[in-house]
Amino acid sequence: MKDEKELNALISLMDEPDSRLYEQVRNRIFSYGSDAIPSLEKAWENTFDDGLQQRLVSLIHELQQQQLFSELSQWARFGYEDLLQGFLIITRFQYPDLNVHDITTRVGQIVQEVWLELNPRLTSLEKVKVINHVIFDINKFGANTTNYHAPDNFYLKQLLDTRKGNPLSLGMLYLLVARSLKIPVFGVDLPRHFVLAYADQEFVGQQNFSSQDHIAFYINPFNKGAVFTRNEITLYIKQMKLEPQESHYAPCSNKEIIRSMITGLIESYKKASNDQKADELQNLLKALDDSDEA
Repeated sequence: MKDEKELNALISLMDEPDSRLYEQVRNRIFSYGSDAIPSLEKAWENTFDDGLQQRLVSLIHELQQQQLFSELSQWARFGYEDLLQGFLIITRFQYPDLNVHDITTRVGQIVQEVWLELNPRLTSLEKVKVINHVIFDINKFGANTTNYHAPDNFYLKQLLDTRKGNPLSLGMLYLLVARSLKIPVFGVDLPRHFVLAYADQEFVGQQNFSSQDHIAFYINPFNKGAVFTRNEITLYIKQMKLEPQESHYAPCSNKEIIRSMITGLIESYKKASNDQKADELQNLLKALDDSDEA
């Protein structure tokens, strides 16, 4: 429980020049967790001391990272059916003040636009055609080919703001729309690529539904939702000089999708020589590892 009086007293000591005493103050504030963030932000706004501002910003950042780790760990253990929540948690790594309600509403608007175009008589391919039309033609989402390796390509906020993304972010948006409308589309995590699988409806939810045997066709969200067959995946895998595996054709879990998002971000930040972000994400990845061991 937050003791506002004690917390404010501790924050007033954040300019302590003695490093040992400062660490004691910092650790006590840190024990408040994310509850301390609003008070720390208020203190930051009210000081002109550069050294104190740096200390406050550093502590706020650490608390935000701790909060993300806790939320991702909880999601991985208990809430992983909600892909949007996982997507939002990782997006808040870059945008800690993200307006979650605004983002959720914008995704919901796209879902609504697709729903208005659907009817029960449509075939699987016709449903995909409707989703493609709304996402890629009406809303103008598309591949960011000019700045493919930029970390921002992964984040939902950036995707909604710029309408440009990479295979994973575009694929995750496509999944959110399809699943909201009970359309059986699933992610397929390929090496250095991400595509979607449209499942035969009668097999969805069965105990052994993780096999390629019940896939009707595949969808490439990075190419405006183009439909293709498993033969193209086989060809792609051969071009990568890899041996085909079941996982290259079969649906993957939400945890695997979020894991791919984090590992992809780590690689992108390393390419951008941002080792601090890469290291923080490497630590965040442990939240998924911990849930796998549980």
